[in-house]
Amino acid sequence: MARYVLTHADDLGTKTALSVVTPNGAGETHWTYAQLARAVCGLAGGLSAQGVRPGDRVLLRLGNTVDFPLAFLGAIAAGAVPVPTSSQLTRAEISKMAAMVDPKLIFADEGIALPDGTDAPVLNVDMLHRLADHPPASFHMGDPERPAYIVFTSGTSGKARAVVHAHRAIWARQMMWTGWYGLTRDDRLMHAGAFNWTYTLGTGLMDPWTVGATALIPAAGAAAADLGHLLAREQVTIFAAAPGVYRQMLRAPLPALPNLRHGLSAGEKLPATTRAHWIDATGTPIHEAYGMSECSTFVSGSPDHPAPEGTLGFPQPGRHIAVVDDTGHPVARNEAGIMAVHASDPGLMLGYLGAEKDTKARFRNDWFLTGDTVSMNPDGAITFEGRSDDIMNAGGFRVSPIEVEAAMALHPGVHEAACAEVAIKADATVIACFYTLEGAALSDQDLSAHAHATLAHYKCPRLFIPVTTLPRGANNKLLRSSLRTAFERGGLSSG
Repeated sequence: MARYVLTHADDLGTKTALSVVTPNGAGETHWTYAQLARAVCGLAGGLSAQGVRPGDRVLLRLGNTVDFPLAFLGAIAAGAVPVPTSSQLTRAEISKMAAMVDPKLIFADEGIALPDGTDAPVLNVDMLHRLADHPPASFHMGDPERPAYIVFTSGTSGKARAVVHAHRAIWARQMMWTGWYGLTRDDRLMHAGAFNWTYTLGTGLMDPWTVGATALIPAAGAAAADLGHLLAREQVTIFAAAPGVYRQMLRAPLPALPNLRHGLSAGEKLPATTRAHWIDATGTPIHEAYGMSECSTFVSGSPDHPAPEGTLGFPQPGRHIAVVDDTGHPVARNEAGIMAVHASDPGLMLGYLGAEKDTKARFRNDWFLTGDTVSMNPDGAITFEGRSDDIMNAGGFRVSPIEVEAAMALHPGVHEAACAEVAIKADATVIACFYTLEGAALSDQDLSAHAHATLAHYKCPRLFIPVTTLPRGANNKLLRSSLRTAFERGGLSSG
């Protein structure tokens, strides 16, 4: 995978591969293709000298700096399996994840929570840099079906799942080049996301490098208000972000963006109002993609094949997908069913680490069921109908309500909790916690402080709503959708 990503390092040696940019230009970093390849291969050699062997797992606890993709690709080049994680995770959260992956080594930035219960050595950023200066190693080549990297996703059980991807996953991403991006080596693509997010790692870094384009990332701390200026100054041709970033950017006038051809959106549904306002402000379209951690994106609109209004777009060329029923059999056009990806898709995960039963449970008749309800139009366009479970979306991160509910129930004043993603206006949703009291009334500030002490920031509820009882079905299943509907109809309030 690493060799494939850096395939243009020899012929584009002096071209800028990555720029981490700041609003005032201070503290920026710029890497050519030659420098990037040298550092990656040096890191691979350094890791091998540290005793890291092919198949070993390397946990990444790094911030939004160039160190993240260097560690990611360097580990893969050595044959190891990197595990990128969010810097926002608490010690308790990352400890559970580390126990699942059993890392051989941990790269960690200062101030980022480290796991308990592991004997893996922790190397700081200075040590990472010294390893990168090691004599370069050759890329470790092997079976494309072997594990390449692991990412975490929330499951309906409330426990984070470790998704194992094969080296072949990078090859499958070429279906996005024309099926979503319209990407060429002449592009300057900026992604406004954290490096640990697979959307940023793939769309913002790996794919531009594979093509030979230039990747640009705003430095940590850059505000949404700065992005328009950066797009103009850096002559960005393609911009990628989550819908919430577009919404924040539109709060202030944007400068002229004569070089921008289009935007890309993924991670959560792009509100129609946000799309319309962006087009009015910039004169450029946004092409949206649908995907998930287990298979990245596989349905999208593109410059050559825009999505019809109200749809997610079309299956990317080369993808093998279907809309099926609960048994895995395809349904008729225009009929609602479950979005499914065929087991033969090269971008589909190898499985959930240490959870063979959970992996098998996602398949029916060689189809991987995503859990989202969609329909396929006669022209092949996919229309989103809703989720088949209660998974929430927080700025592009999938969050299990069960995990958040379990954390909130630890508060001594909370008897029971139920969490749901609710709409607070046409183009914005937040996580809400509906709860019953154990005793005296609680303040929102108290509940929010408890949430932030237990959960990563993006998982924390924004609204806290006391209720007399939580609705349940005949089998005692919590009816989160009833709470969401009641709130959005004005029957419940946070005040």
